[in-house]
Amino acid sequence: MKRIEAIIAAEKVSAVNEALKKAGVGGATILDAKGRGKGAKPQVQTGRGTQRLAAEFSVRANIMTVVEDSDVEKVIKAILDTASTGSAGDGKIFVSTVAEAIDIGTKKRGQTAVV
Repeated sequence: MKRIEAIIAAEKVSAVNEALKKAGVGGATILDAKGRGKGAKPQVQTGRGTQRLAAEFSVRANIMTVVEDSDVEKVIKAILDTASTGSAGDGKIFVSTVAEAIDIGTKKRGQTAVV
């Protein structure tokens, strides 16, 4: 099993969620997040004769799901096709191995705990 975690622009959440459903992903966890890229710097905003620093963080969403190894590329493609605009700041996808999954309610283990 693989855990796929995508950090994307917040306005892309609904579209990515629909794409994941169409790709056959049974469930996903979506968290609100803030983030900055390596080149991000605070911006100076002016108004009424004053200057202030604006937050350097962008509003992001973190979408996590666990899928079978055979579904990883299909899920990555669904996220890329939906969230990518071709510009810096579109986000990142991380893939990691899940050693074990346990459903707390049913006590099922492995892939059956994820479905």
